[in-house]
Amino acid sequence: MTSYELFISLRYLRARRKQVFVSIITFISIAGIFLGVAALIIVLAVMNGFETDLRNKILGINSHIILMEHSGAMKNYPRVMREVAQVPGVVAATPFIYSQAMLKNGSSVTGIVLRGLSLEDAMKVISLGKIREGKLDYLGDGERKIPGLKPELSGVPGILIGRELAKNLGVFLFETVHVVSPSGISTPMGMVPRMKSFLVVGIFESGFFEYDSTLAYISLKNCQEFLNMGDLVTGIEIRVDDIYRADRIAKEIEKKLGFPYWGRNWMEMNRNLFSALKLEKRVMFIILSLIVLVAAFNIISALIMIVMEKNKDIAILKTMGATRAGIMKIFIFQGLVVGAIGTFLGCLAGLAVALNLEALSRFVEKLFGFKILPGDVYYLSELPSQVNYGDVGIIILGTLLISFLSTIYPSWRASRLDPAESLRYE
Repeated sequence: MTSYELFISLRYLRARRKQVFVSIITFISIAGIFLGVAALIIVLAVMNGFETDLRNKILGINSHIILMEHSGAMKNYPRVMREVAQVPGVVAATPFIYSQAMLKNGSSVTGIVLRGLSLEDAMKVISLGKIREGKLDYLGDGERKIPGLKPELSGVPGILIGRELAKNLGVFLFETVHVVSPSGISTPMGMVPRMKSFLVVGIFESGFFEYDSTLAYISLKNCQEFLNMGDLVTGIEIRVDDIYRADRIAKEIEKKLGFPYWGRNWMEMNRNLFSALKLEKRVMFIILSLIVLVAAFNIISALIMIVMEKNKDIAILKTMGATRAGIMKIFIFQGLVVGAIGTFLGCLAGLAVALNLEALSRFVEKLFGFKILPGDVYYLSELPSQVNYGDVGIIILGTLLISFLSTIYPSWRASRLDPAESLRYE
């Protein structure tokens, strides 16, 4: 059974000729809440999408945990890998070599990060993204059989470079480049930089400008020979079953292996970046919440005007036995109905846009003939969107709470009206 307070509050929402201005303010309040809720849902979904996309790219090219030795290069890494594999939560492990070098093609020279990887198990731990040209398998040691490759190049060790790096140096697939190591070799003429020719057997695109413009991969054995490391490696990259338990698993590995081994997880290595993203998300939430607060002030002003307009009605209700609590309920219900309508419509619109953002962005691009996110600038082929229904729930509850709080003062004023004073001159 519907209470009389709710019935009267719904009647007050319907405009009469004398109340057109009040109804316009009420409509503006609904529109403000609608825009605020929709904007919050869409923006937070896009920011969640960016964060997830960024995390996936970082954790694609990098491992979840890196294990190294305090003394420098790691010795007897096969034994260490066997012990690491026994730690609960570890999915896979692979040795790696990390070094800085220079890549030379003709007169073009640029600094690179040279990575040696084990082809047998590296892809179980990391992902290089998309191989645009060539194949990862061509990095293998020994002579390779590639259709159309000159016979004299079949024995040249292979190298895999990023798309931006290839573009900057003007390098094409199956061309030879020279890798120069900063650690030189001693000759009668003094120290001379170590230089070796490599064949570009693949060009990858990780989707991250920093990686695509600096990273170069060669096989672990070729890297050991080039850097004169013998059987040593820089460390071991580890993949775990739960990325959010990487810190605990890293500590368990350190405890199991003891000194001089130490591990770093992906959260430590990218803490500043993800902290900045979280801070930006909170700031955007606060800024967009101001739209809802402005709409709440519209609710307050509309209710105050209705209370002033309905003095006579309130006095008659009180003389008929309506309590102060009943009068308060009428205007609280009215404000909550406005808030609920705006929240409901804003939630529908926000979810509809957030869940179909990719299709909408393509439509806008086609309609106006421009690219929203150019790939060569942002390295995103689409506008990422990921709806977090926990965020949606917080937005809904927060908006309804603000709507409720905005009704308290006008409804309290209405409940304090004196019937005798209101009806004196009627």
